[in-house]
Amino acid sequence: KRTGILRCRGCWKNRERGGTSVKLYDKPAHILHDMLREKKISAVELTKAVLARMEQVEPKVAAYLTLTPEIALEQAQAVDKKIAAGEEIAVFEGIPGALKDSICTQGVKTTCASKILEDFVPPYDATVVGKLRAAGTPLLGKVNLDEFAMGGSTENSAYQTTHNPWNLDCVPGGSSGGSAAAVAAGTAIWALGSDTGGSIRQPAAFCGVVGLKPTYGRVSRYGLVAYASSLDQIGPLTRDVTDAAHIMNIIAGNDPMDSTSSPSEVPDYTQALTPDVKGMKIGLPKEFFVDGMEAEVEAAVRKAIDDFTAMGAEVVELSLPHTKYAISTYYLIAPAEAATNLERYDGVSYGERIDGEDLVQMMTNTRTELFGEEVKRRILIGNYALSAGYYDAYYLKALKVRTLIQQDYTDAFQKVDVILAPTAPTAAYKIGAMVSDPLKMYLQDICTVPLNLAGLPGISVPCGETDTGLPIGLQIIGKPLDEATILRAAYTYEQAHEYTKLAPLGGVKG
Repeated sequence: KRTGILRCRGCWKNRERGGTSVKLYDKPAHILHDMLREKKISAVELTKAVLARMEQVEPKVAAYLTLTPEIALEQAQAVDKKIAAGEEIAVFEGIPGALKDSICTQGVKTTCASKILEDFVPPYDATVVGKLRAAGTPLLGKVNLDEFAMGGSTENSAYQTTHNPWNLDCVPGGSSGGSAAAVAAGTAIWALGSDTGGSIRQPAAFCGVVGLKPTYGRVSRYGLVAYASSLDQIGPLTRDVTDAAHIMNIIAGNDPMDSTSSPSEVPDYTQALTPDVKGMKIGLPKEFFVDGMEAEVEAAVRKAIDDFTAMGAEVVELSLPHTKYAISTYYLIAPAEAATNLERYDGVSYGERIDGEDLVQMMTNTRTELFGEEVKRRILIGNYALSAGYYDAYYLKALKVRTLIQQDYTDAFQKVDVILAPTAPTAAYKIGAMVSDPLKMYLQDICTVPLNLAGLPGISVPCGETDTGLPIGLQIIGKPLDEATILRAAYTYEQAHEYTKLAPLGGVKG
């Protein structure tokens, strides 16, 4: 069992006043912002501290695919000049972080963890990257993922397997496993990931950090390399709920470059950070406590539900009857969209190429040799579902079931403000335990894919740990465009509990 004191994530300021010795890479961004503003540290000092931490633990964790220390230090120096000139700085100015390597960065490689994009350097920034650059956030580098975001363990990367900082023998989750692992290990203060079927929330649960999937369309997808265009959504992975709210203030909003982005006004999410759930109605769907769920996970989530009741919330049992069809529906719609999106990787316009005797053979060689097994599997599934004679039986039927799943949530939210559920049915599992059994790994998504099908926001926060010291995640699900309420619920829970997100003592020691 992991030893050491569990530290309250709401007590950072008290620990600082008390003189407790902690490293800069252990602190959340909003506390580091206060230290920068008060000139206790400089942005360059902070960035160097995180880079030093990276030198120490990155060989063990393997979260990064591309490092950009020069860019990060240059951006940090610009922030220090502003501070020296007496100018005010925004909350994330000078706070170094990382980007999932499926988010385009001008002048910096974006590989999607695939050999087919091994040397691809985008000529433009994703919208979220432009917003982060404008906010003065130093970019440390690009982090690992399952190839083209297809997977739940980050073992499907063409380059390396990322390790869970809590236990280096375990997976960090996926597909945004590099993002979650970097934040957990202290090699990034924050990170962005993308979530198509749980790819922010599940690795956040496995790595003991906070992961927020916004409502579909709340954050621009322009510059995110597409996996499944009707499901993909960019979101933050952070040390605590406060940092997630601050990042949402930066990246959310309508974007004319993304026709699916919502025109709805974006609130100040930090205004939702009030520790009060009195009178909040919380839904508890029976369908999320599935067969095969680890007993420790269920116990931790049910304890969290009891805690919400003790804090004044009203728990309402409800049913989401079409949840049992969510996995089948998702694994028809997502591969169908993936098969279409990945047609562009043909060795002609950009990306790597394997030559052949003619054009057809060149394309065949390129896609056969440079796509990984999981990507090829999903392309085959998608093309089959879309093929003549099967379209109506599979893809069209999946779209109809998707509508039923959406209606389940619409009906449920007539009765409740948020819904609580496990983030994943298990804690992090051993590397290699599921990679050879795709169906078993797909079933891990049972608690997360319904939100993507319905386009809803969800956040994962730590709610306990197993006997072996691995984190457990609690998922809070909200109404469309109501990130504020799930942030409020998550913040209230976080402030009342002592679950740490410091450097994990069971794996990469702080």
